[in-house]
Amino acid sequence: MACTYIMVPSAHADENRWGFGTGLGFTSGTVNNTVFTMGFNLDYYFDRNFSAGPMLQISPMGDLFQIAFAGVGRYHFRFNNHVNLVPFTGIGFLHADLDKGTGPTRIDRNDTSWFIPIGVSLEYQVIPNMALNSTLQVNLHDINLSPSLTESDNSSVTLLFGFNWGP
Repeated sequence: MACTYIMVPSAHADENRWGFGTGLGFTSGTVNNTVFTMGFNLDYYFDRNFSAGPMLQISPMGDLFQIAFAGVGRYHFRFNNHVNLVPFTGIGFLHADLDKGTGPTRIDRNDTSWFIPIGVSLEYQVIPNMALNSTLQVNLHDINLSPSLTESDNSSVTLLFGFNWGP
């Protein structure tokens, strides 16, 4: 009597597809000149080279409080020398609150606008799931704090340095 064996693949938990990033730096070209900025992102990796997820940037110090939130798509170009080049873009919202000065010249205005971040990150893979990164990002938006400020704020540039953890 002959026996037939059927190979059934064992059930494994799906590999980790989530990544997290954080960075510190500054944003230049705001209604309050250059400000300190903190950035955070959460990414779901559809495959090794493409991820998407929320991005949050906060500028909490000085006269300007600014918060930006966007859904972002990233493509990861991975090179053999542990260097990754990651262009990204997204769409979301930006809120700016400027509280500057005292007395009759005091400015206390805020505005919320659409927000389009376009940028690139350069990463150095320290270990397989952690990278040091630097990010340069152009921010497109339409912040209008009139009548206190006559000019509108249509763009800014953000530079961040930080870490990314991923699968």
